[in-house]
This record gives sequence, structure tokens and C-alpha cells, in this order.
Amino acid sequence: MNWMVYLSGEIHTRWRHQIIQGLEELQLPVQFTSPVTDHEASDAAGDVLGRESDAFWRDHKSSKVNGIRTKTLIQRCDVAVIRFGDKYRQWNAAFDAGYCAAMGKPYITLHEENIVHPLKEVDAAAMAWARTPEQVVSILRYVIAA
Repeated sequence: MNWMVYLSGEIHTRWRHQIIQGLEELQLPVQFTSPVTDHEASDAAGDVLGRESDAFWRDHKSSKVNGIRTKTLIQRCDVAVIRFGDKYRQWNAAFDAGYCAAMGKPYITLHEENIVHPLKEVDAAAMAWARTPEQVVSILRYVIAA
């Protein structure tokens, strides 16, 4: 079986690269997908439908266009890893976690201990909470190779 892992959340650190590299080194049958991680491109996704003078409508159109990718890739994945950083609010990551929970899709949260409290409901529905990308690699190695 080839596993599909969806990597959602924070875009300002190299956590995705660390997980991908760690699993590639183990030569496990894994493919990775993610939302668009270029912030400007994501914000402009709906601009092709026409410019908006009101930021709400620009964001609304772009979120719908981005949602095509997000919903499709989450539906197709076997497991999602959802990263929350402590510097920025990742409302989109929280939404992805909720979508996974509603679909019964297993997910792993990845975040530091200092944001356990605000993520208690998100973590409660997760199959695991990891503090480091290395822990995520270990979990996926066990799940895939055991």
C-alpha cells in the first residue's frame, strides 16, 4: 500500500521537509500532499475570478478556490499531520483538523507544549500529539512499517 500523508498548517518553518526527508530515508511507501504553502499565491487564488475592492470578498473567493485543493487532498489522504506554530494563528489548520475529525480521517497534531491549552479540543480528536517532526516520523514509521 502506498500511503498518502497530507501535511497541513504552519508555513514558516521547515517541519514539512524534516518529515518528508525522515520518511524518505526510511524508504517507506509514502506520498505527501499539502495546501498551497506560498502565502501570496494562496491569498491571490481567487483573483482569477475578478478583482475585489473589499478584502472580505477577495479572501472569500480565494478560500473557496483553495478549498477545492484542501478538501480533495484531505479526502484522499490516509492520515494528516497538522502543524500549529506558536507565532501565528493557523485558523486554516484548525479547520483542517475539524474537517478530518468530521470525516473520521486520522490526524496527528504537531505543536509545542506552550499551546496545549488552546488546542485541547483539536488534540482530543487527534490520534496522536507530537512535539517534533522526528516524533511524527517515528509514529508514521510504526503505522506504515509495523
